[in-house]
Amino acid sequence: MARPYRLQGEGILYHLTSRGDDRKKIFLSEIDLERFLEYIIRAKEKFKFYLYAYCLMGNHYHLLLETTQPNLSRIMQTINSSYTLYYNKKRGKCGHVFQGRYKSIIVEADEYFKELSRYIHLNPVKARIVNSPEEYKWSSYRAYLSKSNDNEIVDITKAKRLLGMGIKEYISFVKAGIGEKENLMEKVYAGFLLGGKEFIKEQLDEIANQASEKDFAYKREVFLQTDPTDIINIVAKHFKQIPEEIKTNKKRPMTAKKMAIYLIRRKTNLTNNQIGEIFNMKFSAISKAVVDFTRQVDKDKKLREVVIMITSKVEV
Repeated sequence: MARPYRLQGEGILYHLTSRGDDRKKIFLSEIDLERFLEYIIRAKEKFKFYLYAYCLMGNHYHLLLETTQPNLSRIMQTINSSYTLYYNKKRGKCGHVFQGRYKSIIVEADEYFKELSRYIHLNPVKARIVNSPEEYKWSSYRAYLSKSNDNEIVDITKAKRLLGMGIKEYISFVKAGIGEKENLMEKVYAGFLLGGKEFIKEQLDEIANQASEKDFAYKREVFLQTDPTDIINIVAKHFKQIPEEIKTNKKRPMTAKKMAIYLIRRKTNLTNNQIGEIFNMKFSAISKAVVDFTRQVDKDKKLREVVIMITSKVEV
């Protein structure tokens, strides 16, 4: 199945969710929750986005953020990869912590910001963990009630402007939503757009325009992707080889070379022909290397752990 297209740009408001693999818990202690928030702070420092709301639940989390650059994928990869490494290392495990890719919904701020922030803050109430949102420690709701301004995690000043109402009104608005049965997510169009008809049309037109631009792949490479040389250097360092050996080595085993090819194929927009030029290999040989290594990763948990670890270094 093809991956859903993700519109990325400046000033886009996203509702983001990610669940535990097989719906298992991803936060087993308060230390886990604190560490996850630390990774959000680090990502904010690096990628300069605004975070307006969050809620960390047992087996999933919600974020409401606005980008200042077209870098949503890097933001989410950094947060999830960092937490995966921490979680597995702490518990002596390997493999996936999150279930597949994160889910992103593009939101029309004017119409749906207050509704979506309420939806996020009421998650622990709807799950019957607490009776009122202010009782829950691991969401941004208490920050909304605080008289202080921005903190390291939540950009409250901008959030309050987007609400379009005072805090007392917002509290009443949130409380009024506790008994409502209507699910805001049922209003999402095509699985990734939340807004009015005009907003949805604009976003679909933007996707069509980006997809039709001849230099779209080039733009994505400039803004979003990693230099393939960096990937080769990191893989070489892990396997205690020199980068040139990985590019030219034809002897068995070829794990390092296949891993470098696999990561370049996943983390850049280079075609198989372009990757083949780096490794002096044919198009078909690159395709086979990616397929072979994918099968290895699926079967070998330790190898998956190495891939996750190297991926986190590539994205830092």
